[in-house]
Amino acid sequence: MSVQGTTRFRQADRCRLLLIEDDHELVELLSGALRDEGYTVDVALDGHRGLHLGLTRPYDVVIIDRRLPALDGLDLLVRLRSRAVRTRALMLTALGTVHDRIDGLDAGADDYLVKPFELDELSARLRALCRRALELTDALPIGSGYLDIVQREAVLPTGEHVPLSAREFALLRVLATHADTVHTRAVLRRTVFGDASAASIVDTYVYYLRAKLGRSVVHTVQGLGYRLGTL
Repeated sequence: MSVQGTTRFRQADRCRLLLIEDDHELVELLSGALRDEGYTVDVALDGHRGLHLGLTRPYDVVIIDRRLPALDGLDLLVRLRSRAVRTRALMLTALGTVHDRIDGLDAGADDYLVKPFELDELSARLRALCRRALELTDALPIGSGYLDIVQREAVLPTGEHVPLSAREFALLRVLATHADTVHTRAVLRRTVFGDASAASIVDTYVYYLRAKLGRSVVHTVQGLGYRLGTL
């Protein structure tokens, strides 16, 4: 495997995609091809399901068809942006006039690809969006403190550095990367710890983080899950 191919695979392996498309044949083709490239892919077959997943689960890129049952793709994207969801978005549609493209970009899309398209072009566009979404920074803000990505520790507003275990760091990083998202326990368990982990593992590590950093670092959303709090 070439160095370029290895780089592409490693990038895809870190990138979580949400595909919102109602064409079952196209969904099967795209989801299979993207998973083969190493992406983690969730699928929604209508706009309402896509909106629910986009609001409640962390993704790096969302691929949205313009014409969807239940909720139009353009309206879906507007609603995501109105709820402060900043996930990179690629509009995938047969509507390809200049006016259509402008509408999509103005609604909050980061890119726009017209059907029919070549799979290689879609892959290239997704790699570009994933690079932007996964670009590492030295720190992620948590209220008046921050998470130090390089040292893998939390820095309190007082300047105190608090070391974190690998799993504590991974959990807090997901919460801090998608700070406006409410994460269900099931999604956090799958994303951070793997499906084979005990059902209670998320609650356990939230407890550990609160013990080290204070109860306000992770906020409980009753009946839904957890989101980032403050230090």
